[in-house]
Amino acid sequence: MKVIKNYLYNVVYQVLLLIVPLITVPYISRVLGPDLVGINSYTNSWMTFFLLFGQMGIALYGNREIAYHRENLEERSRIFWGIELLQGLTIILALTLYLVAVLIFSSTFKVYFLLQSLWIVAAGVDVSWYFMGMEDFQRIVTRNLIVKLISVALIFLLVKGHADLGKYILLLGFSSLAGNLTLWPYLRKAIKWVPIKYWKPFSHFYPSLLLFIPTITTQIYLVVNRLMLGRMSSQNQLGQFENTDKIVKVVLAVVTASGQVMLPHIANKFSNGDIKGVRTSLYNSFDFITAIAVPMMFGLMAIAVPLAPWFLGASFAPAGKLMMFESPIILFIAWSNVTGTQYLMPVNRTNEYTISVSIGAIVNIISNVLLIAIWNAKGAAISTVISEFAVTAVQLIYIRNTISRRKLFDSIWKYLVSGIIMFVIVFRLSRIISMSVPNLLVEVAAGAIVYCVGVILLHAPIVDQAVKLINKRKEKN
Repeated sequence: MKVIKNYLYNVVYQVLLLIVPLITVPYISRVLGPDLVGINSYTNSWMTFFLLFGQMGIALYGNREIAYHRENLEERSRIFWGIELLQGLTIILALTLYLVAVLIFSSTFKVYFLLQSLWIVAAGVDVSWYFMGMEDFQRIVTRNLIVKLISVALIFLLVKGHADLGKYILLLGFSSLAGNLTLWPYLRKAIKWVPIKYWKPFSHFYPSLLLFIPTITTQIYLVVNRLMLGRMSSQNQLGQFENTDKIVKVVLAVVTASGQVMLPHIANKFSNGDIKGVRTSLYNSFDFITAIAVPMMFGLMAIAVPLAPWFLGASFAPAGKLMMFESPIILFIAWSNVTGTQYLMPVNRTNEYTISVSIGAIVNIISNVLLIAIWNAKGAAISTVISEFAVTAVQLIYIRNTISRRKLFDSIWKYLVSGIIMFVIVFRLSRIISMSVPNLLVEVAAGAIVYCVGVILLHAPIVDQAVKLINKRKEKN
């Protein structure tokens, strides 16, 4: 029950991190247009490289280390202060290098580059990794909710035209900073002060660096798409891809939210020697995440073409087909989230995880060079799908000796069949009725009903998991 509750909280949290751009996307798309949306994406992508070097895998490492020492107040407090000091030092270095690079090398968009630096500052005070390691997701969600809602209101109030791109960038960065700062008051009761001489921040440098390698390579093919598209094509094409990716990633956030929940959960089991519990959790998580990812993938594909111009504005009509091309990453990332984030990382098989995402990054760069030149934004979307498939395939090869792949995929066909039938019906429905809020709800409801009926008739494993959960709740009550 605790894992399910944390999953639901983390779903809210992950969606919350994306809720500002999602809620404001229809408004911003119309106010700024594809070109300025592309400029924001381009400057943010360059900033992200420096941000990643500043974060250096510390958040992922901190999450896992806190989970390992959750029951020991003294040790987890020492670990917290050491990791936070290390994070502060690396962020200061990254911020300094970023500002120097902008001031010396940037000739265009310099103001926007400087405003993006607020994201790097925000990362320096981010302690959400501590609460994730403690499996305390409620605090993260409740404190950030108010901040995000205020930032949404300010965007609608202050961003009125083409001249307000700077305000938009500033508000997003400030929202991130304010949200991170609001978590600090909770630490007073969660940890204790430890003398500075015991912090030993640099003892965390090497293990964080090991996790930084897969982190940076994972982010490469999230950022490189935009950089290469911005260089090889137009800002308009980049703007089309940017908004497509935002919508897909919001759907994906719901699917992959279990990763950050299960990482500390499985890490804690592994540290206690419960290998059987680790495998059981993995099998259940893989089935659960597949059951969610399949309908979301097919559902988004079914409504993508009419959704894009209605939601984003007529100038973003090409984004509809881009969504259809990019949607398969929802399933591939869902699977790699289980095999990588929920298994390889918690059980300290970091090298294998690193190799898998490095291969994905290499595949992404090569396919970008070939496909963007031919198909522009569509090429970037297809390249993303190819690279995510490569990551998943490599990870499945690595776990073959410890996890039964046959058991993982034994019932996948039941979800796929149900999803395909749902896609056909919703796709046809989206062509018959015009896009509006009531009609969109009708399409979503129809798809959910068709999929659930299919899953029940085929007796997919998720049905048994749901029945067991209901029976447990009845027993407790």
